[in-house]
Amino acid sequence: MENSFSIILLIFFFLIYYKLNKKINHLEDEIDELKKNSLQSTTPIEIKQEQIIPEASATLKETIQELKQNTEEQNISEEVLLPPQKDWATPIFDFLKQNALTIIGIFTLVLGIGYFVKYAIDKNWIGETARAGVGFLIGGGIMLIGYFLKKNYSVFSSIITGGGISILYFTTTIAFREYQLFSQNIAFAITCLITLLSILLSYYYKSEILIIFSLFGGFLAPLMISTGESNYPFLFTYLMVLNAGMLIIAFLKQWKSVGWIAFIFTTVYLSYWTIEKTQLLTIYFYIIAYIIFYAFALQGYIRKNVLSTFDILMLVLINFSSIIGLVYIFNELQYEPIIVFPLIFAFVNSLLLVKEYNKKEFTTNYSVFTGITISLVTIAIALQFKTHLITTVWAIEATLLLYIWKKTNLNIFKICFYVLFPLVIITQMITWAEYYTAKNLAIIFNPVFLTSSVTVITTLTNLILLKKLPETQKQDNSFFEYTFKILSFGVIYVALLLEIIYHISEKPSSFIFSIAVLFSVYYLFAILLFRKKLDLNKDLETGLISIFLLLLILNVTFSASELVNSILLKNIHSNFYIVHLLYWIPFIYTLWKILPESDFFKTKISYWLASITFVIVISSELYHLYILGNATTLSTAWKLQKHFSILYLPIIWAILASLFIYSGLKKNIPELSKVGFVLLGLMILKLYAYDIWQMDNISRIIAFILLGIILLLSSFMFQRLKNIIKNMVDKKDEKSKNENLESQ
Repeated sequence: MENSFSIILLIFFFLIYYKLNKKINHLEDEIDELKKNSLQSTTPIEIKQEQIIPEASATLKETIQELKQNTEEQNISEEVLLPPQKDWATPIFDFLKQNALTIIGIFTLVLGIGYFVKYAIDKNWIGETARAGVGFLIGGGIMLIGYFLKKNYSVFSSIITGGGISILYFTTTIAFREYQLFSQNIAFAITCLITLLSILLSYYYKSEILIIFSLFGGFLAPLMISTGESNYPFLFTYLMVLNAGMLIIAFLKQWKSVGWIAFIFTTVYLSYWTIEKTQLLTIYFYIIAYIIFYAFALQGYIRKNVLSTFDILMLVLINFSSIIGLVYIFNELQYEPIIVFPLIFAFVNSLLLVKEYNKKEFTTNYSVFTGITISLVTIAIALQFKTHLITTVWAIEATLLLYIWKKTNLNIFKICFYVLFPLVIITQMITWAEYYTAKNLAIIFNPVFLTSSVTVITTLTNLILLKKLPETQKQDNSFFEYTFKILSFGVIYVALLLEIIYHISEKPSSFIFSIAVLFSVYYLFAILLFRKKLDLNKDLETGLISIFLLLLILNVTFSASELVNSILLKNIHSNFYIVHLLYWIPFIYTLWKILPESDFFKTKISYWLASITFVIVISSELYHLYILGNATTLSTAWKLQKHFSILYLPIIWAILASLFIYSGLKKNIPELSKVGFVLLGLMILKLYAYDIWQMDNISRIIAFILLGIILLLSSFMFQRLKNIIKNMVDKKDEKSKNENLESQ
């Protein structure tokens, strides 16, 4: 019942299709007839010269001239307002939109045939040989249908022909792997014949779609008939022959997609072989692949002396992927010299660089070959110093991509750079992990830090390249640029800090922490010092200043306290405290020069942060110097700490509060005066709530006398400054009144 219903339904759809096809053919005939009639009815209009009077002729000439001028201006304006070219993905999406049903249809058909064959096998309708025969017949039949449809439906024909080729590939695979109908050599020969047939058909059909099917089948064929024996020489001989055929087709038809598909598959195969079974023989296949794809990338350059976007990208990728594979093999097999291949590739690119230089036309071609040559030489030098391969190559490659983006203004290189740079950071972090296991690394000249140095240098180069971008591009890429700068500063900071910590790791923890904080202070100070050259964003600059001040608070509270304790315990020499005090140089310069020139004080809270930092730094350092000057052990230090807190700290805060109030009034900065009054209030509250009850009579008398004198002096200065400001305001008002009277 179900079978009969299916047959009736199939006949019904066939009749509908037949009627629709008949109507479409009838409409096509009518359209052709209308075109013929319209051509016959259109007769040229002749204008005799004598029919036009001289005045009308002159007017007509002027009108024609004016129309020509207007047309030329319109063409110029159209060129100026020409919409941007479609990106590379647009043709692909257009093709998919127009042929989506066809692609889905052929895919569904292949699945339907597969399910039918499976059903027939389950029912034991056909034997194993017959099953393979049915598959080959169906694949050949679909290809034959595609051939007959080629004339009127070329795209549709190419797609269903590709479907037929896919059926042939899968039939061969199943016949070999599942039924063992023939040996591996015969199966491989059949897949080669299918690949050759599909390539010839694609050339005959002039169909790029069909050759894409062919390449996928050709590169997947070894996996289909693989037995797991890993016969790599045989496999890569086949792949290189396939790549050579691809190169010929690409040169004849200028189909760029075939080269990229071949490059991706070849790179995957070569990478797997290199990692799975490192052999010297692999080098020869790397070199052959390099020659083939280098020639593929230069086909536009050879024809028209022009490098397209994807040609440049292919040049970058083939050079750097080949370097990674070849140097990895040399490293694993411990061959020397390891820099031979980067230098050879640099020499190859330098030949084209010299050619461009001799033309004296420093175009994109010159910039690309210059960037690649310098990058390869840089890689060679870095690898000679035993830097880590992947991190080094990717770091230099990222800089090259950024350089090419700057020279060509092509967004694909910007995207590639922003994709690759995070990978550089990840590989660099893996490299840094070696600090925890490595022993007896040399200072600076060790693989880990030399690799970090390459990353640091390339990162600084990236910052310089980004700085030189036009303002419009900076605005368009502000988020990426902001994020990239933060990551770049972070990478440089961690690279240098880890090297320092590794070489002082045997010292006491207080020593290590103090050095780390001191380095951090100077690192931030260096960034702020060169903020204009680094083209820092104002928000980023303000953020770095805030971190700098918070770091100073951490330094004088926690780091310095631990350092003093270590000195008293004789773990560290007391002279080291002089090294700790070096932070005063960037601190004073920042307060004196950097803060006034920045936008840091645009918010009120910034005055509070700077003032609190200043109070804590002064108070803490006077306390530490007092302890180091008077204490000999930790037990005596505790007693001196209490004495300092009760007797000297209120005096210090009173003096600082007076300075803040005075500065705030003099410079007309209310926030500084508020800080002074708050600090004064805290000092008085501390004195009367706690300190006074801990003092002896003599100390209490001294404290009150000194504090009273300071408060009186502060009050006197406050009143005096207030009078000065009042007199200045009165004089200004009197002057303005006199000027008004004179004008009247």
